[in-house]
Amino acid sequence: MSNITANIKGIRDVMRKDTGVDGDAQRISQMVWMLFMKIFADKEEEWDLTIEGYQSPIPEKLKWQNWASDDEGLTGDALMEFVNNELFPTLQNLDISFSPQARIIRSVFDDTYNFMKNGTLFRQVINEIDKIDFNSSTERHCVQ
Repeated sequence: MSNITANIKGIRDVMRKDTGVDGDAQRISQMVWMLFMKIFADKEEEWDLTIEGYQSPIPEKLKWQNWASDDEGLTGDALMEFVNNELFPTLQNLDISFSPQARIIRSVFDDTYNFMKNGTLFRQVINEIDKIDFNSSTERHCVQ
C-alpha cells in the first residue's frame, strides 16, 4: 500500500468518528478541499522558486503552512471557528482578477462546505494530510 493510500485510509477512519460527516460523499468532499489546500501550498513552494515575482492570492494567515502545518497548532473550537469564519469566507470571495490561481481557488471553494464538527478530529485529519509531500518524487509516483 502506498503512503498516500495509507494516509487516505487514516483520514477516512478519523472522519467516520465526526458527527458532521455523514457518508462517503461528504467524506470525499471534505478530503478534496483539504487536499487541494495542501497541494496548492506545495505547488506555491515550487512557484516561489520558478516564477519570478510570484505573489500568492491567499492571504498569509490563510496559507496551509501557517495554520495547518503545526501539529500542535489550532485545534478544537478555535480551529473550527477559523475554518468556518475566516478561511472559507475569504477563499470563497477571492478577487479572481488577481491571478489565474485566485480564479482556481475561488472556483474550488465556491460550492464547498466544511462538514466536520469536531475540531480535535479535524486536527487529526489535517496532521495526516500534512504528512504528504506533493513535491516529493516518491509521493508523485505513488499517486500516478
